[in-house]
Amino acid sequence: MNTKLFQELDGVVKAFRFDNIPPDRKAILQPLVDYIKQKQATQSKLRLNFICTHNSRRSHFSQVWAQTAAAYYGIKNVFCYSGGTAATALFPVVAETLTRAGFQVQCIAEGDNPVYAIKYSDNEHPVIGFSKTYDHKFNPTGAFVAIMTCSQADGDCPFISGAEKRIPINFEDPKAFDYTPQQAEKYQERSLQIATEMFYVFSQIK
Repeated sequence: MNTKLFQELDGVVKAFRFDNIPPDRKAILQPLVDYIKQKQATQSKLRLNFICTHNSRRSHFSQVWAQTAAAYYGIKNVFCYSGGTAATALFPVVAETLTRAGFQVQCIAEGDNPVYAIKYSDNEHPVIGFSKTYDHKFNPTGAFVAIMTCSQADGDCPFISGAEKRIPINFEDPKAFDYTPQQAEKYQERSLQIATEMFYVFSQIK
């Protein structure tokens, strides 16, 4: 059964246009589509660990949008995680960008590395967002796919312990626009690119 998203978020999702994804990007996304189909065929749990350098921006966008896409399309047994090669903090503009998209974002623990509960639907478990290394105890230790969301993490981590498969899906870092007049626009642009691509992936499963 497909999950009913918050109204504002549902409106954002309905505006996605998969035809606007370039063919070369669809080719990059295809290994993830194939992996999910394979897991669905055997009714296995699907664990996606999105990995970036600092687990502060792109990997969180990917984790949240992928979990939302799986729920939206009614794909069961999907568990999305994120991690980095180092732990820092979820950059606050990420939370602000997700809020503007229609998510309900609540900071549930303050500090140098705040913890956020990110909800996409009234009755679904929130995505828990905080910065951590990819092998943190919060994340799976085996039977997962490592999705490398930046080329630096992909290069720095030649081996991801416990990963069944490793898939590079790199995104440009919006960090380049931090504290500039284009900051909000560029974070939204990257968020919507990641969202559209994650929803495209899960739209291919049924």
